[in-house]
Parts: sequence; C-alpha cells; structure tokens
Amino acid sequence: MTRVRPARLRPGSKVALVAPAGPVKEPPLRRGIGILESWGLTVEVGEHVLDRHPRLPYLAGLDPRRAADLQRAWCDPTVDAVVCARGGYGAMRMVDLLDWDAMAEAGPKLFTGSSDITTLHEAIGSRLNLVTLFAPLVAADVTFDVGAQKHFRQTLFEPESVLTLTGPLATSLNDGVASGMLVGGNLSLLASGVGAPDAFVPPDESIVLLEDVNEDPYKVDRMLTQLLRSGWFTGVTGVALGSWTGCGTLDEVRDVVADLLVGLGIPVIWELGFGHCSDQLTIPLGAHATLDADQGTLTLGEPPLR
Repeated sequence: MTRVRPARLRPGSKVALVAPAGPVKEPPLRRGIGILESWGLTVEVGEHVLDRHPRLPYLAGLDPRRAADLQRAWCDPTVDAVVCARGGYGAMRMVDLLDWDAMAEAGPKLFTGSSDITTLHEAIGSRLNLVTLFAPLVAADVTFDVGAQKHFRQTLFEPESVLTLTGPLATSLNDGVASGMLVGGNLSLLASGVGAPDAFVPPDESIVLLEDVNEDPYKVDRMLTQLLRSGWFTGVTGVALGSWTGCGTLDEVRDVVADLLVGLGIPVIWELGFGHCSDQLTIPLGAHATLDADQGTLTLGEPPLR
C-alpha cells in the first residue's frame, strides 16, 4: 500500500512541539526552538512539554497529559507539523490514549521524532496511512548537531534534494539490491511491541531500519532473536542498520547482527548513519526506496513530502 505524503514545510509554517515520552530540559528545548524559528517556522510549545511525572522521573508528566498535547496539536488545523522534543521512554504508555478516529478526521500532518518515538511512527503509519520522518529530536542537544540540522531542514523544505541516503561509514554486511517500503526504527521499541493486539509487523516487500543506544550486545541479540522467532522478518526484503552508540564495541555489535541477519539471505547495510549519532540522517518511514548494499545507499523513489 502506498502511504500518503504530508505537505512539505515553508517559511511561516506552524510546528507544534510535544513531549510524548521522557522529560525535557528547558535549555536544550529553548535551543531547539531557536533553531526552528531561525528556519522561518512558527513554533508552538505544548502545554505539558516541561511537566514531570509526580512519581516516575523518567516520564514527561502524566500519560493522559502527554497524549492530550499530541492530540490537540494534531487536531489543530493551524498546525502543519507535530515535532517531538525528545525520546527516552513513555510513548508506549500513552499511544492507546489517543483518539485515532479524531486524528484521522483531522487529515494528514507531518510527524517527526526518533528513538522511543518509534512506537508513534508505527501507530501513525499503520492507523493513519502516513509517511513520517524518523528525524532528530530537537531538544536533544547532543545529537541535534549541525549535520543533523542540515539534513532535517533539507528534508522538511526541499525533500527532492535528499533522495539518496548514505553515511560516511556505510558498508555492506550482505550484498544485494532490494526495494520496498521503509519501516522500523529503534530495535528496543520494535521488540517491545511484539505480542500487543495491534502489534506492527512489516508488510511484504519492506526494508527495515534498525538502531539502538545503550544496549549490551547480548541484549541486541535477544531483541533480534525475539523478532526473528515471532516471524517479524518474514516479508522483509532488506535491512539498513543505523547507529549503536553505547552498545559495546562496534565489532561486537556487528558480529551479533551479522550472525542473526545474514542468514536471512537479504541485502544488509551496516552503519547507514541514522539514529543516536552525530550528523544523523532524517529517514522517511512509509516511503518506498531501493536499498543497494553494495553501494551503501538508500534511494527514495520520490520526495517523501509533497
């Protein structure tokens, strides 16, 4: 199925910042707002973005309030894009509190974020049939660096200029060429969703993106094995691997993913350059692309935004 491409942004477009997961610190939030405004965007900050949960310090406020901020932004006809301030953990706790019928009625909207926001990418893609952007978190001061800002801005405003995606370390883990819909994101969240009544499963002829942060190699092994045993990779035609910051040495992680994924007999790219890394790429989930493991590239069939 072809997903709907949201409209690109233009100077004067209005973006709403929300915090569906972990707590947001004010200094990096203000920095992120300043960067977006310097691009000519109008920024509206959700009412509860700086909230803290009264008992659980890893959450940006109560689940219903985080959900309400996102829902309000999505259903506001003056908002062009909903942008997640940071990841952490918590999106999985609030995703079932959203009124998906109301969000569908509000029409297509641009959605961006990464890491824990993978849960919302899955839900928005499958429930609303939209292309979304696995993109930098604007209140994550470490990874929202100059390189990440540049690629994010190009994707938002000039999507036809970023049709070929690759990173400086991209290499082949298993040669070949494959085409399909881009899906996936953070490995921990994808594995955690297995078994839910509405669990996301890659459609046939899809290319899976996988990355993670601060997970030991044996945990990466366990999560990939869980996905494999559940049949999650059945229709997958190719895999693009992103960053593995804090997951042990890259050689250790490479050995794990090679041991588990090369046997699928599909093309696999190592270190494409997305996720928790410097100069991270913005990747359109739900868009169709061609993966060339020999060249270390993903090439989009059309601009991801109208």
